[in-house]
Amino acid sequence: MTTGLAMQPDATRLTLGRLLADVVARHAAGPEDRAALRFEGRDWSHRELDERSLSLSRALAAVGVGKGTRVALWMANRPEWAVALFAAARVGAVVVPVNTYATAEERDHVLRHSDAALLLMQRRLLDRDLVEELRASHPELREDSSGTLRCPALPYLRRVAVLGLEAGEGGFEAWPGLLARGDDVPAELVDAMEAEVHPADDALLVYTSGTTALPKGILHTQRAPVVQSWRFAELMGLTPEDRVYTAQPFFWTAGTAMSLGASLAAGATLILEETFDAARALALLESERVTALHAWPHQEKALAEQAAGAGRDLSRLRKIEATSPLAPLAGIEKDTWGIHASYGMSETFTLASALPASAPSEARRACHGRALPGMRIRIVDPESGEPLPPGASGEIAVKGITFMRGYAKQEPGSYLDADGYFRTGDGGHLDADGTLHWTGRITNLIKTGGANVSPEEIETALRAHPDLALSHAVGVPHPTLGEAVVLCAVAAEGAHPTEDELRAFLRERLASYKVPKRVLFFRAGELSFTGSQKLRIAPLREAALGRLGAEGAQIEGFRYES
Repeated sequence: MTTGLAMQPDATRLTLGRLLADVVARHAAGPEDRAALRFEGRDWSHRELDERSLSLSRALAAVGVGKGTRVALWMANRPEWAVALFAAARVGAVVVPVNTYATAEERDHVLRHSDAALLLMQRRLLDRDLVEELRASHPELREDSSGTLRCPALPYLRRVAVLGLEAGEGGFEAWPGLLARGDDVPAELVDAMEAEVHPADDALLVYTSGTTALPKGILHTQRAPVVQSWRFAELMGLTPEDRVYTAQPFFWTAGTAMSLGASLAAGATLILEETFDAARALALLESERVTALHAWPHQEKALAEQAAGAGRDLSRLRKIEATSPLAPLAGIEKDTWGIHASYGMSETFTLASALPASAPSEARRACHGRALPGMRIRIVDPESGEPLPPGASGEIAVKGITFMRGYAKQEPGSYLDADGYFRTGDGGHLDADGTLHWTGRITNLIKTGGANVSPEEIETALRAHPDLALSHAVGVPHPTLGEAVVLCAVAAEGAHPTEDELRAFLRERLASYKVPKRVLFFRAGELSFTGSQKLRIAPLREAALGRLGAEGAQIEGFRYES
């Protein structure tokens, strides 16, 4: 069984700054420095990543960023995201990744709730002008050129620096201007600051949708992403010869640890794109001679559909699941590699249990791994919280070295049991030998395309719609999305809303991945309620599945059948 830390057994080195230093020492020690990152046709070496992060960390120190300062990072997958992560970590700041899919309300919630003092952002993303989006919500940023912002809606925000802005505009500082502030800050000062950063210090505040309407902040120590970076590199068997393409956004924990951190730890080259487009990604898989792919199942399906008629050479692609629709196109005939025998969540900074990707296929297909070193998993009764014996099904509960510091601005007693375990809302059981078997959600949270969607968030958005008497979103099984979001709605008396109308209404208020794939209309009498008049979710989900099957409905290429 892998230790998960064989590649870096020294616990004192488990900070993000020291991760980068160790990566440089291992993979850029000689005259040849393999590319760490490749973006838009240009290689970024390990040394360049290190030097640019030092330059930015000097600038951060110059503007007062230090231990515990919250630094928000609103960028897509590009090298500067990694530069900013390591620069902030070197001076002990807490990085707050901002979801580039977020609505204005979600973005502002993250900036406000996190107490972000500095925002590092890019100017443009596809056809979006992010500066104008922020100005539209906060007009005072347009005029404020004092260098110290005063925005009541974002009360702790004092500075915004923009990549892609060559000269300052109102309250927005150009990236070169920020870097210039560090010119008179000696590297020795950054070294001294970094020496005081401990693996137990706070490092990342990650926001993810939960059972509440707005994203909740998950605070992690320096140790968590670093442990998982070394761990993923080892579990996946990555080497310096690997070329990794990722469609996982860095603002979620899998992107940070599995894609960015693990590729760096192994000395592999990580191929980056700001957004995923199947046709463009497929061309890169071929031209960049990609050997390992990190993508969600629905993205792999889209790639396979593109590849079927494109005649692309994917023969170098080896580190993907044998069950992937891309496997036949890559010439993979045997199941010799796979990472699906694992279980984790944002609260554990990805993995809590796993088997190595090279484990025998029979073992990987039969379970979700064993608790990784430093992690503890138990099964508890969903009602009483009492631990259950091996073989008994119940709720999965976890704690351990990569478990979160806690939810931001929440008391630990509201989410931890008396023994310090976190109850996940997932069902499963443990074998006598400690092997975990996950069986699915036992709460209402929907997991779709690798993201969490809260039904309550969708219902809250729909309260402003006058034509609905009742609505609830459920997740129905889907082979590539995991679950597809389906809205079950009851029209108000005399009203006749349409499916297209409700989906358009929600697109204006929610991130795109939260908009239901289908809207199904029911009569109130078709729904089941508890004695306290709460809607019964399990029967509603079954009714939705039955309706989809009766229609022969298709969602993302999958047909539901009765």
